[in-house]
Amino acid sequence: MGMTRGAVRCAIAAVLFGASAPLAAELADDVSPFALAGLLYVGAAIAVLPIAGRARPQRNAVRRGRARLATAVVLGGAFGPVLLAFGLRAASPATSSLLLNLELVFTTIIAGLVFREHLGTRVVAGTGAVVAASVVLAGEADTDVRWGALLIAGACLCWAIDNCVTAALDEFAPAHITLVKGAVAGGANLAIGLAADGAPALDAVLALLVIGALGYGVSITLWVAGARDLGAARGQLVFATAPFVGAVVAWTVLGDDVSARAVIALAIAAAGVLLVVHSAHAHEHSHEGVTHEHEHEHADGHHDHAHDDGFAGRHAHEHVHLAVTHVHPHLPDVHHRHAH
Repeated sequence: MGMTRGAVRCAIAAVLFGASAPLAAELADDVSPFALAGLLYVGAAIAVLPIAGRARPQRNAVRRGRARLATAVVLGGAFGPVLLAFGLRAASPATSSLLLNLELVFTTIIAGLVFREHLGTRVVAGTGAVVAASVVLAGEADTDVRWGALLIAGACLCWAIDNCVTAALDEFAPAHITLVKGAVAGGANLAIGLAADGAPALDAVLALLVIGALGYGVSITLWVAGARDLGAARGQLVFATAPFVGAVVAWTVLGDDVSARAVIALAIAAAGVLLVVHSAHAHEHSHEGVTHEHEHEHADGHHDHAHDDGFAGRHAHEHVHLAVTHVHPHLPDVHHRHAH
């Protein structure tokens, strides 16, 4: 159930984000990079405000998670979008969309080496296929395209660190994470853009707010929730379908040229994503006692606490786990970050 639910959430997030990249690229020449990045994330904050406002995180949860949240805000919400905005000015919409697959590569490497997330041969092989696809795209001879690719790669590295941090940031609800990113990082970038280049046209502002609300606000919230079920690396592998969506939108809606190199890269990367299906594993493992907050249900073997009103559906609240050792099939979700 967790695999299916997490995969569906990450896939919907991928469709929304994938469609947003080429649409935002169409406005990159009309809006400064800082203002563009800021408007996308301010739109994200506006989209999740009604959800995030329903319940505030616990004070002790904020204290435990604030350093990791700050990392996600600075790298994922501030630096990453600005690097992408500059990169979109140099590379074509379709090429930019496909190069976003580098986020998967960086996420997998960081998740495995730094966060000790279990990967397995399927995830490693799938990541290798995406690397190969990116190498195919890197053969473009245009210097501007290569410079744009470097900037987009920098954005992907920032988001990879953000992915690994937020996948395990169970002190906050996904909507809270998106809200803080949008309000703080998006607001700061927008202020810099307005101070440096003035206000963009109203129609561009409205378009970017809508693109940001769906392609960043709803998308980020769904991805964080999905990655808590799958782990950062697997969640990002499902999310790696986003560049394919972006490339198709660029080719069919925006009239971007379809190159044989891009089609080959897309096919190779698609094969890599398919390798990760059914990548759960089972072995005896131990859980330390922990107090945290995240979405859960009581039939998953980890949440046996009772509620006074007898409620047992899917919900979120702060709860306590006692130490336990057991065996069952699992993914590197929020409860299974152990080493192998």
